[in-house]
Amino acid sequence: MGEDRETPVIGVLSCVVDEPESQARAFGQQRRQRDSMMAQDYCELIADLIDTQGEARAVDISRRLGVAHATVVNTIGRLQRDGYVQQQPYRSIFLTDAGRALALECRRRHQIVLRFLEALGIDPETARADAEGMEHHVSEPTLAAFERFIAEAAAKKVL
Repeated sequence: MGEDRETPVIGVLSCVVDEPESQARAFGQQRRQRDSMMAQDYCELIADLIDTQGEARAVDISRRLGVAHATVVNTIGRLQRDGYVQQQPYRSIFLTDAGRALALECRRRHQIVLRFLEALGIDPETARADAEGMEHHVSEPTLAAFERFIAEAAAKKVL
């Protein structure tokens, strides 16, 4: 592989152009992360729908996520292929053991981030919105630190 090349400077900006293989790897990694986040969001929502309504249907998922029904159908197909959900034509969507485990892990992460943001004094609506995106990007050591902060904040309120 050749060295990275610098493009001509335009004004005060310059950028480094990666070799095609390097750039493809970086974009591939981003796509996998995006697919993983989507799987997490879908499994968490499906679990929520099953727990609150007794079933999860594509139309309900579409409405909750604000996406087209066709998008949900395609994504459910990928989740089924990846072993997270099961579905029969014209039937509800069910989580497999792997899908349920993923949903439970997402809920755990979501709750920790949400409680942390609330402990910081973030208003509940903003905390809910921010936690939805942050839960996917926080490492386990950071989650553990969030939990320690939450416990310390709770202990101070009791005293």
